[in-house]
Amino acid sequence: MKASDLLVGCLEREAVEYVFGVPGEETEDLLFSLRDSDIRFIPVRHEQGAAFMADVHGRLTGEAGVCLGTLGPGATNLLTGVADANLDKAPLVAITGQGGLERLHKESHQALDIVQMFEPITKWNTQLNDPDVITESVRKAFKVAEYEKPGATHLEFPEDVAGSDVDASPMDARERVRLASPDSDLLQQVQALLEEADRPLIITGNGAVRTGAATQLREFVETTGIPVASTYSGKGAISDRSPQSLLTLDSGDHQEASDAIEMADLILTVGYDIAEHDPAGWNKGADTVIVHIDSEPAEVYEAYNPNLELVCDLSTALEKLTERMNESETQFDETWYSDLRDHILEDVAADPSGDDPFTVRTVLPVLREVMDDEDVLISDVGSHKMQIAQNFPTYEPNTCIISNGLASMGISVPGGIAADLTTDAEVVAATGDGGFLMNGAEIETATRVGCGYTILLFNDDDYGLISEKQHAHRGESFGTKLTNPDFMTLAESFDIEGYRPEDWDELEETLRDALATDEMSLVEIPIE
Repeated sequence: MKASDLLVGCLEREAVEYVFGVPGEETEDLLFSLRDSDIRFIPVRHEQGAAFMADVHGRLTGEAGVCLGTLGPGATNLLTGVADANLDKAPLVAITGQGGLERLHKESHQALDIVQMFEPITKWNTQLNDPDVITESVRKAFKVAEYEKPGATHLEFPEDVAGSDVDASPMDARERVRLASPDSDLLQQVQALLEEADRPLIITGNGAVRTGAATQLREFVETTGIPVASTYSGKGAISDRSPQSLLTLDSGDHQEASDAIEMADLILTVGYDIAEHDPAGWNKGADTVIVHIDSEPAEVYEAYNPNLELVCDLSTALEKLTERMNESETQFDETWYSDLRDHILEDVAADPSGDDPFTVRTVLPVLREVMDDEDVLISDVGSHKMQIAQNFPTYEPNTCIISNGLASMGISVPGGIAADLTTDAEVVAATGDGGFLMNGAEIETATRVGCGYTILLFNDDDYGLISEKQHAHRGESFGTKLTNPDFMTLAESFDIEGYRPEDWDELEETLRDALATDEMSLVEIPIE
């Protein structure tokens, strides 16, 4: 068969449903092989959007999302989204075209060393410089991308290799390699530390969501009464309705979660890594007893030097710890943090008065009210992200998706496409005006492929988060002001519904109507 057919056959064997990408001359054979396959190729408006779609697909499904770009600028445009997936531990496989091997030893049109460029932002990447390496390379790309901790991999496919003949068959995909069960001696040491503590606290991260350990975590905290503060990427691992939830690690205007961490005499981190949240922000004295439970050892960092590390399968570790704490009948006093939790909930649920202007903070309780527990909110990056992370209660895993490792603007609109394709729940893509116009063209992709989700656009004509930080540092801002198009006219030009509510009653009605339909819609919220 043709080598491009073999590569697509390998993708089918990996159960790939979608390939998001931009077509190019050097990927012609691959594109026509995709046409004749069971895989749906989705042409997008920018390669960065394709990478973000693959990124969010990986986050929501646990299976590698696939994005495609051609050589040169197509490949470089993928870089930001691929890096975002890698730092957020989302499984992703990027495929790029390349010129023929006969011209890569010299300077030539659009030719760059893409494999070298992808090296620092992937777990593994390689050039398919011989058709006989395709089967092993594709299997390795998916195995490495999906193995805990997941991330991005990359395959470069030169056009002459793609068009060559090969006599081979795809390798079978195998069940993912499982992490080991926790060491019983270490479990006993964790139990001993817990029983010695008076005010233990759990910090839960992306790993608890990613590995499917939420059920075991919830049973553990219900059994023990230990409070939980989540990182932005760990939201939903424990329901914020739980009496043990202190919402997020950094509580912004309300510092109760930070106060609880300072009061704690033992911190148990579950699925946490420091790319999610700098431990210097919560371990200020660097003297708190820390137990690290994760799939990999902790990064070496003065502010995060755990007293004990349990590297294993998270679900099994939590299950066995629950059994041990049940047997010892250890139950912690919940009164030391219950008032702090009450204050947090009062703060995030505060209703605005009828004359108050719209702000992200005051809009969020309305949004939470109209969204079901299983609905998915995807946050872009900006000042709204901070408010969503800190003040949007989350009740189920993977229902609040935040770019937090790389923290890249522009993810929410393309991410909404991936979310809408992979879930039956309603999807809201929250963005600021800055991030929206970076990848707003993907609205055309969304309508073309039949997606229906709601874009919630907070418009302040500013790079608001940077402006806030400049004002905090200098009392003024520079270089952050923007002008914008008429977003209602823009929505009409894409043939989608556009709304600009003017008061609180209209806002709630608009959001309910938008989420109730299967059509694309854009809701603009002017904020001060």
